[in-house]
Amino acid sequence: MRRRTRPARVRPSPSGMAAVRIVALIPAHNEAGRVGAAVAALRAQSRAPDRIVVVADNCVDPTADVARQAGAQVVESVGNRHKKAGALNQALDHLFDGLADHDLVLVQDADTTLASSFIASAVEAMAADVGAVGGIFYGERGGGLLGVLQRIEFQRYAREIARRGYRADVLTGTATLFRMSTLRQVRQARLNGVIGGGVSYYSLASLTEDDEITKAVRTIGYRTVSPAGCRVVTEVMTTVPKLWHQRMRWQRGALENLRDYGWTPVTAPYIVRQALMGLSVLALALYLFFTGWMLARGRPEFRPFWAAVGCVFVAEKVVTARGAGYRAQLLAGTLAIELVYDLFQHAVYVRSLWDMARRREERWCAT
Repeated sequence: MRRRTRPARVRPSPSGMAAVRIVALIPAHNEAGRVGAAVAALRAQSRAPDRIVVVADNCVDPTADVARQAGAQVVESVGNRHKKAGALNQALDHLFDGLADHDLVLVQDADTTLASSFIASAVEAMAADVGAVGGIFYGERGGGLLGVLQRIEFQRYAREIARRGYRADVLTGTATLFRMSTLRQVRQARLNGVIGGGVSYYSLASLTEDDEITKAVRTIGYRTVSPAGCRVVTEVMTTVPKLWHQRMRWQRGALENLRDYGWTPVTAPYIVRQALMGLSVLALALYLFFTGWMLARGRPEFRPFWAAVGCVFVAEKVVTARGAGYRAQLLAGTLAIELVYDLFQHAVYVRSLWDMARRREERWCAT
């Protein structure tokens, strides 16, 4: 786990980028209502993939039929008990001999549609030291108040990616383009014991396979990026229980991946970020406690300085929500509703830590 391997230098094809083949993989479990739109968006790319393969994983609905009608090839998983990661590993094994090291594999969710510039932007960003190119995700319309809050959250995350120079800290499962040589090196690193997670491409031990493979790609020496042109629109959770389950899986998976990798030059920034999140949970709890304490003692005094600080805070919330729509900006300006959403996120963090401390198993299921 601690030893690093140097990435093999990828030599360009003699025929140039025109000879590079791109295969799109869409793992799908009971996604008949969405997979058609995902395939259509791929076919509408300015640089369309050479093959679109839908991996129908233990489906009991007409996902496979819908995918075929949309123009995709369908591969059905066999005896898979490892959810998305297992289905992808089977599909990649199926493609292994037919793809050269310089060929590209796009892995995307069935509930996601890609901007028409996605593949072209990702190919352009695929420099020699870049192992994979991830998408920048935005929330789809709908979902009521909960949908608006998620769209605000995703909008701010996109702004953060831009602020970091489009570095990808997570190769989002919504859509990521890999060089085949990178995936083969990840697999070899697992076989050699350099990284854990099994003996194939995607880890079978992680709740969040996208977060784990990001750390795997960076551990073997590659950069990961998310260019501005790689926009995707993905599903938002429409109920609190569904959102709770999704975020528990994300948070618990991220924490467990850090535990499994340990402290390394790759994981250090992630560990620091998780620690800062813990401090923010504590800070908000203290703020609410002292606010309640002051209100219980009587009407608090008006202080112009703190009022000005509050106005700046509100303005920052409104500005960073721009892009999610004017309704989202109005909601952000109230502060109170987003405060409740923040408390929800903090509850997820605390519960994840508590469950890890008790070694309670977190179960993965499709939402």
